[in-house]
Amino acid sequence: MNKVFYSLILSVLFCSCSFGQRNDNQNMRKLNMALYAIQNLYVDTVNENKLVEDAIVGLLEKLDPHSNYLNPEEVKEMNEPLQGNFDGIGIQFNMLTDTLYVIQVISGGPSEKVGIRAGDRIIEVDDTLIAGVKMKTNDVMRKLKGPKGTTVRVKVQRSGVPGLIEFKIVRDKIPVYSMDAYYMLNNKTGYIRLNRFAATSHEEFIKAFKDLKSKGMENLIFDLQNNGGGYLNAAIDIADEFLKQRETIVYTEGEHQRREDAQATTKGSFENGKLILLVDEYSASASEIVAGAVQDWDRAVIVGRRSFGKGLVQRPIPLPDGSMIRLTTARYYTPTGRSIQKPYENGNLESYNKDLIERYNHGEMVSADSIHFPDSLKYNTLINKRTVYGGGGIMPDYFVPLDTTYNTAVWREIYANGFIYRYAMNLVDKNREKYKKEYKNFNDFKSRFTVTDNMLEEVFNMMIDDRKTSEPDAKDTGTSEKDRKEFNISKSVIALQIKGLIARDLWDMNEYVQIANQQNESLKKALEIIENQTEYDKLLTGK
Repeated sequence: MNKVFYSLILSVLFCSCSFGQRNDNQNMRKLNMALYAIQNLYVDTVNENKLVEDAIVGLLEKLDPHSNYLNPEEVKEMNEPLQGNFDGIGIQFNMLTDTLYVIQVISGGPSEKVGIRAGDRIIEVDDTLIAGVKMKTNDVMRKLKGPKGTTVRVKVQRSGVPGLIEFKIVRDKIPVYSMDAYYMLNNKTGYIRLNRFAATSHEEFIKAFKDLKSKGMENLIFDLQNNGGGYLNAAIDIADEFLKQRETIVYTEGEHQRREDAQATTKGSFENGKLILLVDEYSASASEIVAGAVQDWDRAVIVGRRSFGKGLVQRPIPLPDGSMIRLTTARYYTPTGRSIQKPYENGNLESYNKDLIERYNHGEMVSADSIHFPDSLKYNTLINKRTVYGGGGIMPDYFVPLDTTYNTAVWREIYANGFIYRYAMNLVDKNREKYKKEYKNFNDFKSRFTVTDNMLEEVFNMMIDDRKTSEPDAKDTGTSEKDRKEFNISKSVIALQIKGLIARDLWDMNEYVQIANQQNESLKKALEIIENQTEYDKLLTGK
């Protein structure tokens, strides 16, 4: 039986349970008869739970790309990053070569209290070996997470310490932060980067904003690159900080949902002052709501590349077993009436998911000239009457091409195999105390630490050694002139990543971002614009 048929079965169950059903409805009677026939006459035993789940999935796949079904476990995993906390042991980790490397230990968390350090490798959890057994990351997370107050025993391998060290960790509530970094770029311009819109995002934003204001901030660059969205209310609250009272932030409307407007209040803390938002092709949903609002009201300059184009509103519909349907019920519209959602064809996920690849192939990522909008998609901003475009996503006011110069096959091989992470962690493991003594603070490290050619050569050799190990029978697993040429092209970005990862290990994510931003072309251009009053005004007025 195919998914379409399952979909028909589901509609019987759904309509019967949730909305009532008219007995004289011919379609409903037909579906009831089909369901009855399967349950009572089918040749083999039917797994009714699996049948219903497949039916739900099949039904939703025919609607749009974002209506979907989540089983109870997926519901829990979906909510944790947005709700602001979860129960666990308080570490950030990476799985590299089948080994769990502790990247960061959350300050004040359970792991820090018992003495686990960044750089430790967790080998066993509750007497279960997790290293070298190709365990999935989700399976490892399930072993480490658990209800507050419960105990988990871990054995770790620590550089310079013989044997394994055992720790008993009492799980606790672990805060999840949505803000990666905030700091002053210069005496007047602050920078804030948000990785998602979570329950705590507005509170985090206000804290960062106040701290930057106390340091003299007059202008702000708000980085929403790679921010895939999150809670609508968090986006509205943050956009409210930039807009004046009664200015529309976003409105939603659907066939069965009347128009609902969200408007700014009187609480805006940054209604004046130069503002730039950074977006790219991975900025979606809530990010696009904020960007669309400040662009339509001529409140900010948008810098980067066209955003993803996710503007469908999903209403969560809980089901009795803890699972959930996320059903699209409306569309998001910017204040000028632009639909944020990019086109889709009856839930065709394959073509929808290939959209970014198609953009790249058409040259959109490297040239604004390759992007063409029909006149029907032209809109005028609400204050300065500048031309902006609908049709999906938010088109920036200033386009910054994607930097692909370092993206060689050798870099992709090194990055995908985790050689950069492993090298940086091993380097810190061996030199942690030395680095702490040598560099008084992060600014000292940032200005004086250098990734040497010898260090880079060691990373290159890790790749070559891995080739020989993974392909022992191959005739040529060594290096070539092409490998060396590509490595030399990518050396600068590899060096920057190593330095950033060391900074993250010694300090925090905030310091990692400051290092990584040295190669953030959109940020560089945004800083140029915000410091040039003439260019800023020209972009904002369209004159």
